[in-house]
Amino acid sequence: MAEANNAVAPDAAGRSYGTPAYRGSVLLLLALVYTLNFIDRNLLSVIAQPVINAFNLSDTEYGFLNGPPFAIFYALMGIPIAMAADRYNRVVIIALCIAIWSVMAALCGLATSFAFLLIARIGVAIGEAGCTPPANSLIGDYFKPSSRANALGIYAMGVTIGAALANAFGGPIATELSGANVEQWLQSQNLAAFFPIDWSQVEGWRIAFVVIGAPGVIVALMVLLFIKEPPRGYSDPPGTPQREKAGLLETLRDLSRKPTFWTMAAGAALTALVGYGLAGFQAPMAQRIHGISPGQFALEFGVPLSLAAAAGTFIGGFLTEKLTPRFPASVAWLPALGLFLSIPFYEAAFFMPTENIDAAWWLWGAASMLHYTYLGAQYTIGQGVVSTRERASAIAILLLIIALVGNGLGPQIVGWMSDMFMGMQLAANGMSGILTNEMCRAKDVLATLPEAQRAICTAAYGEGLRQSMAATALIFIPAAAFFWLSSLTYQKDLVARH
Repeated sequence: MAEANNAVAPDAAGRSYGTPAYRGSVLLLLALVYTLNFIDRNLLSVIAQPVINAFNLSDTEYGFLNGPPFAIFYALMGIPIAMAADRYNRVVIIALCIAIWSVMAALCGLATSFAFLLIARIGVAIGEAGCTPPANSLIGDYFKPSSRANALGIYAMGVTIGAALANAFGGPIATELSGANVEQWLQSQNLAAFFPIDWSQVEGWRIAFVVIGAPGVIVALMVLLFIKEPPRGYSDPPGTPQREKAGLLETLRDLSRKPTFWTMAAGAALTALVGYGLAGFQAPMAQRIHGISPGQFALEFGVPLSLAAAAGTFIGGFLTEKLTPRFPASVAWLPALGLFLSIPFYEAAFFMPTENIDAAWWLWGAASMLHYTYLGAQYTIGQGVVSTRERASAIAILLLIIALVGNGLGPQIVGWMSDMFMGMQLAANGMSGILTNEMCRAKDVLATLPEAQRAICTAAYGEGLRQSMAATALIFIPAAAFFWLSSLTYQKDLVARH
């Protein structure tokens, strides 16, 4: 293990923990953990349409699978895990949680029913709840205040890089691999006897869950063996308020006097609602509107869009660090600007006709880049307005709000509106009382309909989802307003100012 105690002497600006090389390695490993977190979380969205087809789900049902249960358990477990991280070894907590969510992600591939898959997803949520609060607390102790915005921006890139890798691997695996391919490979390696399974019944999306989920156990071991637990408050300037312990009620009491935290949290939660909602349904929309398969969308759209979002996250952190000396509240108003500017790009991309799909790609990429400039800011503000002993708990409270509103309501709202708009499309075509959403989704029923009715079903199935996503993007307007409001009180509420 690299030597971690070779640090500069403390000064008025604080000090960073460990050598630059070791500190950078720890940050990259934590970013890898966060990336893995979002690979496993986003995989369901990447292979959404095959899962919808396998269990014959409505968009409302799929939105429920991808939303409320995951969010509720993520939120419920986040608080006690964060409180433990404020008291006990954060590295051990992170490693244990990685192992839990990785195993449960692999079990998603073994689901034999909607209920089985739902329970496995809840297991993923419980494990992932223990990632960000202790990781943010560690970064807060490894990096002095003036370097934290950029460090947290790099860490936050795990959200978008994870989404990119989920697309890069999950989409192709789900569409290109089959049980027969796996069986053939096992036979070539003389391993088939160890897996007595009827591989002809194994679908590609199941293989994707297992192949992508299981390796996380190795990352858990890397974290446990490489990252050293730093002293709490090590990197803060002399005189920064210190606390021996910080309970949830104490943290809430302190936050009640910090309007910056609550306006930022409202903005971040609404932004997450849009982000999770769009991400959960973008591949199905492309398949229904443009005829793009999940694997093709993952490689040609999902990966580039995720990389554009990652670039936006990095640019947001970089610009914040450069602008803060002159504009101290830029960490709050930059996200507001990015979110507002992303709206017209999203709307234009969604309604671009199939023959201009390349233009849609560029518009969608620009929207993603502007959208994700906010991501590092929520963590910088969240831990910047509390004392060192409250950082993990404050971030857990923030993530609870984001999980319940964003992950909890985002996919559910998009799915519900999709079904609603689909019904409206059927009615607009004079099919009210003749065709229903259920009839149009069921392949066996659809095959028996006249060609004209099949065409109406297909168009309504895609158009309903497109209109839902376009309506959801407009929620960025109040989200941007809340980030702007947080900029008005940011300097007053800040604890560590250097």
